[in-house]
Amino acid sequence: MFNGKKILITGGTGSLGKALTAYLLKKYKNIKKLIIFSRDEYKQFKMQEQFNIKKNPNLRFFLGDVRDYDRLELALCDVDYVIHAAALKQVPAAEYNPFEFINTNIIGAQNIVRASIKNNIKKVIALSTDKACSPINLYGATKLCSDKLFISSNNLVGRKNETRFSVVRYGNVFASRGSVIPFFLDISKKGKKFPLTDYRMTRFNISLKKALETVIWAFYNCKGSEIVVPKLPSFKIIDLIKSIKSKPKIKIIGIRPGEKIHEELISNSDSKTSIDIGSYYLILPNIDLKKKYRKSKLLKNDFIYRSDLNKDQLSIKNLSKLIQNYSDENK
Repeated sequence: MFNGKKILITGGTGSLGKALTAYLLKKYKNIKKLIIFSRDEYKQFKMQEQFNIKKNPNLRFFLGDVRDYDRLELALCDVDYVIHAAALKQVPAAEYNPFEFINTNIIGAQNIVRASIKNNIKKVIALSTDKACSPINLYGATKLCSDKLFISSNNLVGRKNETRFSVVRYGNVFASRGSVIPFFLDISKKGKKFPLTDYRMTRFNISLKKALETVIWAFYNCKGSEIVVPKLPSFKIIDLIKSIKSKPKIKIIGIRPGEKIHEELISNSDSKTSIDIGSYYLILPNIDLKKKYRKSKLLKNDFIYRSDLNKDQLSIKNLSKLIQNYSDENK
């Protein structure tokens, strides 16, 4: 699918962007061009050190911001596929800097849509988050708006235009940059108390490999207008702490502004137009699109895909193995 094609990744210097870059360059030897579009020149410099340009002459780095439509339109010229991973993501930061999150996560998404249609991009896969489902914080609200923009934009494409938009939505990427795992490991080394918002708190978990596989699956299988939700395990935050230290000292700090006790990937309202296709759920804008997927089944009317209600729960033993693998990889 990607051989002989040009691919652009917005926010390409992030954890997923680098993983996708490594995967695409290794598996598809004849990619015409892989473009990393981001606004941080230092991160691009470090990524160029990681991926030798002489060994990967089809790899390009394009400085720019998704807020800047003109720059984005120029970057997307003659591109075939787009992976939109650029976003502002920190929940507390969003509560205190709302305009910045709106400009990047919503206006940036609109710019991607406009520039993609203008350049007749074949397919755009946008990355979302569990916080976009029934959002209670500004970050989640901006990502919900972004999801709606991408899904509804399939209606803007004319008959002569091939562009199709789909969204991939998943939970926390295990041990990714800025996640709680490196933070907890550092707390453990220093012998400090582990800060915990609430003993009941649960989260979904996805590995970087699974996140990457889901994006690639979406390119091969999505028709346009779907939100792809991979089936994931969940865990209790207290169990994560215990997997790091068996008898931890805990400090309850309370819920932060905009934080949930449990995360959702599919709400009860979403489930009415969602289908199960095996390894993934698909949230559709309307149930009529189900006919595009032959081997699928509707979800139950009362279905909610929430981290505490999820049947697939990681035990302390499971989490310990994941932590050990992470530690071994980062020695």
